[in-house]
Amino acid sequence: MTTRIAPPRTAKAVVLASATLTIMAAAIIAPSLPAMGEVYGEGVLVRLALTITSLAIAVSAPLAGLVADRFGRKPLLLAGLAGYAVSGTAGYFVTSLPVLLATRTVLGLAVGGIMTAVSALITDWFDGPERGRFLGLQQAFASLGGVVFLPLAGVLAGIGWRLPFWLYGVAALVAVAAVGLREEPRPAEKAVGKGFPSRAVWIYLLAFVATLVFYMAPTQLPFLLRDLGAGPAVIGVVVAGSTLTGAVGALVFPGLPRGKLTAVSIVLLGAGWLVIGIAHGVPLVTAGLLVGGFGIGLSVPNLNLRLADLAPPAHRGRVLSGLVAGIFLGQFLSPLVLAPLVQLGIGTAFVWTGVVTTTAGAVLALTYKEN
Repeated sequence: MTTRIAPPRTAKAVVLASATLTIMAAAIIAPSLPAMGEVYGEGVLVRLALTITSLAIAVSAPLAGLVADRFGRKPLLLAGLAGYAVSGTAGYFVTSLPVLLATRTVLGLAVGGIMTAVSALITDWFDGPERGRFLGLQQAFASLGGVVFLPLAGVLAGIGWRLPFWLYGVAALVAVAAVGLREEPRPAEKAVGKGFPSRAVWIYLLAFVATLVFYMAPTQLPFLLRDLGAGPAVIGVVVAGSTLTGAVGALVFPGLPRGKLTAVSIVLLGAGWLVIGIAHGVPLVTAGLLVGGFGIGLSVPNLNLRLADLAPPAHRGRVLSGLVAGIFLGQFLSPLVLAPLVQLGIGTAFVWTGVVTTTAGAVLALTYKEN
């Protein structure tokens, strides 16, 4: 049995700093999209500059898991941070849309590596309640990254649409600090009797569906708020609220009982979306969004912890990478899968997804108890 040695504060800081770079990676150029459309021509390809990153993360995460298990977490993290800095800031210099899409794809590969390495390191370092607490911190810092970087990107985009690309350069500073990161003890594969846990597939599916529903917030809610008379500034503040309550949910997660936590988080997400769907004003929409954001904030670290408990040491990278793939595939497919429902009306779409999600959470609460 491998003895766990608590990592120093500097190592914890590096991991949490890396986490802030992940969730907001694709959306950091969102404020620049209108100006990019004027330069490259409005159309699907310009919008693809935002979404192709999420697709690349989803596709590459399983490969990142294999790399983490074969070569170690630290090399994967360093490579991811370096690739993040180079491919992200490259957007400032490129003058061709196809080249820009290529750099955004590489950015997605880097984010998949960073997220997988961070989750695997936390799982290697900690066990029991401390593992749950730090996984909650990981999700909280990922959410707070959006709270900090996205408004800053909006300010920079107001000065020049290329300037937000420089924010990706923060990863270079984190990479320098990560050079001194302690390499975790490598588990011996032959000593592990268990293979890939089949129950992990259900967790991946749950993460995919929850994210697919939650991503209605950034993709559909701005149009609903516009129809309710909200201006761009109000829309930005309201949508950011889900990120903030997501961080709160992740922070309180470690202190909550786990028996029905997955079901509770799904019910909260569905209830919040139902409130949004029946709302006739911005305040009630905001309230629903805050409730739903809190639910997703509970869900992600909880699912991460369940996977960490299931995964044998030699397969941790591979098992945890599936959660990354499920989350970002849900992000990418959300506007496509829900498009037919949105055609009936955005409010109607929120009502139906809210009803179905709340019902699914209630059924889960009645039929399944977590270990």
